[in-house]
This record gives sequence, structure tokens and C-alpha cells, in this order.
Amino acid sequence: MRALYPDITPYAEHRLDVDSIHQIYVEESGNPQGIPVIFIHGGPGGATSPTHRSFFNPNHYRIILFDQRGCGHSTPHASLENNTTSDLINDMETIRRHLGIEQWLLFGGSWGSTLALAYAQAHPGKVSGMILRGIFLCRQQDIHWFYQQGASAIFPDYWADFLQPIPDAEQHDLLSAYYQRLTADNEIARMAAAKAWSIWEGRCSTLHPNTDIAAHFGEPHVALAMARIEAHYFMNGCFMRPGQLLDDAYKLRDIPITLIHGRYDMVCPIEQAFALYRQLPHAEFNIIRDAGHSAFEPGITDNLIRATDRFANQRA
Repeated sequence: MRALYPDITPYAEHRLDVDSIHQIYVEESGNPQGIPVIFIHGGPGGATSPTHRSFFNPNHYRIILFDQRGCGHSTPHASLENNTTSDLINDMETIRRHLGIEQWLLFGGSWGSTLALAYAQAHPGKVSGMILRGIFLCRQQDIHWFYQQGASAIFPDYWADFLQPIPDAEQHDLLSAYYQRLTADNEIARMAAAKAWSIWEGRCSTLHPNTDIAAHFGEPHVALAMARIEAHYFMNGCFMRPGQLLDDAYKLRDIPITLIHGRYDMVCPIEQAFALYRQLPHAEFNIIRDAGHSAFEPGITDNLIRATDRFANQRA
């Protein structure tokens, strides 16, 4: 089973002013002459980490990581202003042009798969390939499953903690109740809601309990950005028309695509990946039988590394 490549450090870092409010963090590592690949992190609002560089052979890839608006090293932190899917697509184009890249491989999981699909459908000619994990289609039913009814039946103990900040009278619409608290002026209530929201996601992300992942999701800086930005996007249908990613999948028919999904993914159930695969029959679809949602599940990591190695070998 393949493991992550050894840790590496960036050879270049950039801070790009993408509008009058937002500055986004971008880094490059690996081989400056290698295959350009952009890592698209989850959330929205989840940010990158140094470990994300290690999904790629540094001898073969020019590895580009960036923190989306409002999270990670990008500023202002947890900002919702001018923060939509179209804005993020435009930011990716700004990065691509700034770095002088003609085409790049898109690598994303969870919300990262969502944004990768939306970007590729808007700019198919700029995409050399796609490796997507934990497919999230951002439909209303997908949001309802995780934040109202569905995953709650699988993790009733974790769900009880998720419900704790919300009074019984508001629990019929948890997304709205959380959004109200995450955007209110009460700093204590806002942070309590952010931690409960983010820890719920972290706890449900792995097949077996992983306290390190859950603890990371509960860190205040991480939790506030993730919870606020996720609630903002989900309240607004991820700023896409209903069914957009499936309806426009035909635009990707000439792009090599690998889909990787855990059989027991409770954050983004595998039905989402299967629905996408039915629209993209040319894609390679790998179901990982003993995995949940996280990219750091051993079987998912193995398949992601194999996919990036295979793409590099095909380009050699």
C-alpha cells in the first residue's frame, strides 16, 4: 500500500491581491519544471497544510497549494464578503495566469472536488486532468443528509454534541440556526457554534475514530473559518444553480478523470460519486471498500498516490 511522499518545503510563496478585500496565499513546491498540479482543499474554508504537498512525487510535479478566500494564510480571516464559487474560480484563474501555466492537473476532495468540477466546467481547456476524492455535488439533498437528517442516524452520539448549541425550537432547520449564530456579534456564541459544527465534520470523516483529525477540526482558527464559510455557502446553494455539476458534466468528456470514494463515506455518501460517474462514463472510478471520507484514510491515500504517479508516468 502506497504512503505519502516525504515532507518537502516550498520553493516559492506568493500573496495575491484578488480584489480590494481579499489576499490569497499561494505556494509552489516540488519541481519548477514539472507537471503543474493545483491542490484544491475542502471545506469550503478548510485551508491547506504542509502534508498536502506529499500526495505528489516532487521530482515530477510542480505542486501548487492555495488557501481559498477567508481561510488558512489568506486574509481577511473567515470573511464572507465577496466569497462565492465564482470568486474562487476567478482566483484560480488569477493564480494560473500569475504562474504562467497553460494547463494544470486538478486535485481535490470533498468541497475541493466541487470547486474542481465547477472550475473545469467553466475552463475545460485549462485542465490537463482531474483526480477527485470524496465527491460532493452540493445538492440540497447532500447538505440535508449531513446537517439535518441522515448522518445523524449513523453517529447519534456525535450528533447530540452537534445539537447542543441549538435550542429545541430551532432544530427543525439546523443550517439556518447555525448560520444565525456564526454570523452574529456574540463572539462566545459564535465560537461555540463554530467548534461544534467543525468537530462534527471531523469526527465523521474517518471509518475508525481519529482523534488527531477531530482535534484539528476543533482548533479555533480552523473551526471559525470552516464553520462560517461552509454555512455561508450552504445557505446559498453553494452559489450554483440546482444540479449544475451533473448537468454540465458533459463539458468534461475530453478530460482524463479519476474518481476515488470511500464505500463508508458518511460526510459525502458514495451515491454522489456514482451519480457523477454515470455522467462521466470515461472516468476511472475506484471505490475504496474500507474507508470513509478523509484523504488520510490508508486506502484512499494509496489510491490518490497511485493516481498521481500514473498521471505523471503517462505524461513522461
